[in-house]
Amino acid sequence: MPERSLSMDTAARTDDERRFSPERCWRIVATGFCFAVFGLGGVVVLCLLFPLLRLLVWRRSLRQTLARDIVCASFRLFCALMTAVGVISYEVRGREKLQRRGLLVVANHPSLIDVVMLISLLRQPDCVVKAAAWRNPFMLGPIALCGFIRNQDGPQLVDDCIASVRRGSNLIVFPEGTRTRVEALLHRQVNPLQRGVANIAVRGGLPLTPVVITVSEPMLTKQQPWYQAPRRRPHFVLTVFDDLAPIHLVPTDASPTQAARRVTEHLSDFFNRELKCLT
Repeated sequence: MPERSLSMDTAARTDDERRFSPERCWRIVATGFCFAVFGLGGVVVLCLLFPLLRLLVWRRSLRQTLARDIVCASFRLFCALMTAVGVISYEVRGREKLQRRGLLVVANHPSLIDVVMLISLLRQPDCVVKAAAWRNPFMLGPIALCGFIRNQDGPQLVDDCIASVRRGSNLIVFPEGTRTRVEALLHRQVNPLQRGVANIAVRGGLPLTPVVITVSEPMLTKQQPWYQAPRRRPHFVLTVFDDLAPIHLVPTDASPTQAARRVTEHLSDFFNRELKCLT
């Protein structure tokens, strides 16, 4: 019975994707406009703001702090723009828990704009950026200016992440490693989690600050082009939970590898449970 219900729901969504109302057509145009604004902003940062900050602010740490404040404010404006033109609506529950420094923020990843919303909410945000983003001219400016962490194999990535949090940055990590597949979204689940964030928490002795993101309609998933706007305006809810301390999740005699495995399993269960409760 659940499988039949899911199939019917998938078929209904497919029918919805074929129907175009004036409001939906507007959202497609507005989404394209927002993407254009985002890309233009990245070029401005790369060609104007980056050289200007390097010229006026010689101390690298201060330059990076200013850059992150600027990007945070810019992303906040971008979220306001998406809301104003009707592309999305969103709300944040437990926002006060993010008004701290030195957080290791872990979130599920249903949409391309998750990182934009999270960065807009944090003071001195940091994140792990995949190699492809460093080659994107629209993203290179903000990434380089803010000194975000380059994704790489080996222990150096874990060390860089631990050092970032200990310096007082708020590090954002998506344990899924990529955006949630539509099939998992419909089941109210996350993709299988990678162990990277658990290794950071265990080896650095850092608490995790979980953020569960729900969305009423799949939007900008890995399998959806930007112009495939959902029939109804998506509503995002970002729920911030209390910190999870790895020391409370694993036996004291567990090895780092065993502890990372247990933390990953706990996170997977946590996200899947909360997604079903919040949706």
